[in-house]
Amino acid sequence: MFESNRDYSLPVDGAGCGDEPSSSPVTTWIAELSSGQALKDVAADTDAGLINRLRVLEELKAAAAAAQVRVAAAFDASVRAKDVRSGIPEEHQGRGVAAQIALARRESPARGGRILGFSKALAHEMPCTLRALSEGRLNEWRATLLVRETACLSVSDRRLVDREVAGDVAGLEGLGDGRLIGRIRKLTYRIDQEALVRRAAKAQVDRYVSCRPAPDTMTYLTGLLPVAQGVAVFAALSREADSLRARGDERGRGQIMADTLVERITGLTQADRVPLEVQLVMTDRTLLAGAEEPAYLQGYGVVPAMWARDAVRKAGHEERTERTSRRGAPEAPDLWLRRLYTAPTSGELIGMDSKARFVPEALSRFISTRDQTCRTPWCNAPIRHRDHIRPHRLGGRTSGDNLQGLCEACNHAKEAAGWRAEGVDNPDRHTVRITTPTWHTYQSTAPPLPGT
Repeated sequence: MFESNRDYSLPVDGAGCGDEPSSSPVTTWIAELSSGQALKDVAADTDAGLINRLRVLEELKAAAAAAQVRVAAAFDASVRAKDVRSGIPEEHQGRGVAAQIALARRESPARGGRILGFSKALAHEMPCTLRALSEGRLNEWRATLLVRETACLSVSDRRLVDREVAGDVAGLEGLGDGRLIGRIRKLTYRIDQEALVRRAAKAQVDRYVSCRPAPDTMTYLTGLLPVAQGVAVFAALSREADSLRARGDERGRGQIMADTLVERITGLTQADRVPLEVQLVMTDRTLLAGAEEPAYLQGYGVVPAMWARDAVRKAGHEERTERTSRRGAPEAPDLWLRRLYTAPTSGELIGMDSKARFVPEALSRFISTRDQTCRTPWCNAPIRHRDHIRPHRLGGRTSGDNLQGLCEACNHAKEAAGWRAEGVDNPDRHTVRITTPTWHTYQSTAPPLPGT
């Protein structure tokens, strides 16, 4: 949320910064919306007045979104023009723009790329949609639908759909998401029959598999697949579940399908015997003294103390069973737990050092465990690169205090001209200060670990 007493103008002490005043009408509006008098007015208003306020605020949100579109497109054009004058190759022009937009909007860099594409489409190719958004006749999500559904059209055809759909302001009133998409597609297929083919081809390129945490120490494993493949996978799992149930398997149908999915992908005979090395971070109090301080499971997040202790106990039991019940050469246990302890005073993990340019495997694991996800503010992407804060070519060491975990996109973004990162002295947790080409600064602090 915005802070009512915060100055949102650009800094005036950095090279290349503007000379904007310390206050503006926008900051005044923000302060007024959260002021004590505004809260009193809301409490004293009638029901009809409260509904009117909701409508006006919704229109204000849309107008603010339209203003952000124009600002983002103008910033991109300005940076690209400077890159052209500097002789930067065309494929590198505008590098880092999306990341700066994301930081300014407190979004992830991946989201920043989508915001920039949305802004350029509206500002340069869809004037009617942008006008409807500015006037509060269309909210940001429905403007996004218009951009998304016309992405495969030529610029001229896109403008035609924009004019026919968003140019009819009265026709937008009362139009829900489904009806809006239907109207856009009807026009799209009439204008360009090949658009459907291009959309399908683009959708197939965008196929992916993702894994994200779910409540109660579960995960959502999601796959976006072409329709034939998705239906085939589901049908195969369904057949297996029906067959096993018919033979007396007592598991539920959904349980069998989930277990079969794990077994077929991993090649295991039992879904609950997945061979993994699990990075489980906990305090000695949680492990040994029965404390209730949560632990941290790499790749998932915070887990309850009882679950962590059960995981350790189960791993130890399986290892003992492995040693006593099998003859011949023992096999490795199915679950390896790498137990990492935090320092009792600061909560920091023990650091490691290396003279090599490339990060050794043990140090790489250490960085991944300490940082958990990409260290760029508001980016929760998985760590792909272990980046030198002070570049190795400038004498930066390959050590825990000079390394940070970044996703691939953020690591590439910081290599653009004008970006700078530096370590900050923080006795509690590893901290990095990021400075963008516009001299805006952002601070990145490693997340707290168990016991802190």
